[in-house]
Amino acid sequence: MALLHPSSFLRVGLAQMHCQANRLQNLLAAKKLILEASERGVHVLCLPELFLSEYFCQKEDHAYFELAEPIPGPTTDELSSLAQEHQLVLIASLFEKRAHGLYHNTAAILDADGTYLGKYRKMHIPDDPLFYEKFYFTPGDLGFRSWKTKAGQLGVLICWDQWYPEAARLTALHGAEVLFYPTAIGWHPSEKKEVGKQQKEAWQLAQRAHALANGVYVVSVNRFGHEAPAGGEGLEFWGSSFVAAPDGSLLMEAPENQEGLFLADLDLSLIEKQRTHWPFLRDRRIDAYTGIEQRYLDVEETSFPSCRK
Repeated sequence: MALLHPSSFLRVGLAQMHCQANRLQNLLAAKKLILEASERGVHVLCLPELFLSEYFCQKEDHAYFELAEPIPGPTTDELSSLAQEHQLVLIASLFEKRAHGLYHNTAAILDADGTYLGKYRKMHIPDDPLFYEKFYFTPGDLGFRSWKTKAGQLGVLICWDQWYPEAARLTALHGAEVLFYPTAIGWHPSEKKEVGKQQKEAWQLAQRAHALANGVYVVSVNRFGHEAPAGGEGLEFWGSSFVAAPDGSLLMEAPENQEGLFLADLDLSLIEKQRTHWPFLRDRRIDAYTGIEQRYLDVEETSFPSCRK
């Protein structure tokens, strides 16, 4: 497979969108960003989580299931044509209807020749005030993986997955050089003054740690702006889409309140350099991790062998 970038540099585009209630308006906004990305030499463009609508999970309402669609389906067909026309890889987060009564929060991966490569179904599903995702989505069942695209070996996870080192690790172990996280995260306006700074710093810190621990790039793409489809105070999405380098350093960060396309050039040769000098994968004690698949290790209920070496 011929790469889009003959050198070790990969240009990624982060589409930070202010999503509206109108699906067509959001799709048109995404198309403009795809065109701009093509004109600016982007190899991979990632759209934010559930970009075709406002973040409807602020309320448990059966009417919102009408937003769901099959994957592959009409939207992926349209985006595949755009990916082929503009010769870039697209990562698109959509509300998937798998069957009657069975729905997922899903990202489609579309190669630069228009090929639909597959999908990732969000594995970790939150259930917090104004983030009532368990009402809408069943946890993913496709596992963690990566895709060989014309832009390189890419992994995709979604939003709440950002907090789980196991998800990043397993995706990296499947060969991903770059982890993409389509995201919809923000503040409850009433909490912002007291804990907003800490919440945002924790969000970024967790993902930068994934980059460092695995020696990969992390690309986190968030929406921004105030949304209150259920009324009340709603949510204030904090934007701040960013890229972390394989050493955990912050390569770029978008503003909190600005819509647009933000770019970063990734030097993929730094992955080998970082992993050689900080060989975390080499030093993993895979013989000593028994129990990691358990919910919690209650001492009186478990008796896992320990490793003494």
